[in-house]
Amino acid sequence: MAQEQLRVENTASARDGLRVLRCQGPLTMGTVFTLQGAVRSENAATVIIDLGEVPYIDSAGLGSLVHAYLSYQKAGRRLALVGVNERASALLQMTNVEHLFPIFPSLGEAERGLA
Repeated sequence: MAQEQLRVENTASARDGLRVLRCQGPLTMGTVFTLQGAVRSENAATVIIDLGEVPYIDSAGLGSLVHAYLSYQKAGRRLALVGVNERASALLQMTNVEHLFPIFPSLGEAERGLA
């Protein structure tokens, strides 16, 4: 059985200084390096990770999100999440890390909220 892949597309936002990392596929131990590379290579002041096409996140994926948030915070930058599905939201709540992330239902709302 072939392992599902994670694709991360780095796109500009409608706002200057804001970038969007649009993820497609599961965020798991086998795919976290793709997201980690995209997060490390981005130098915008604010980054939105769009999880709208991420069907599930395992503990390694959750760890990579928390690590990205902490790294950005330490550098004086911001990281937010959009498109978090019910399954991922439950994981964030169950592990008590949802309070770390600004979470928005849509990209437009994130852009307005982070202005």
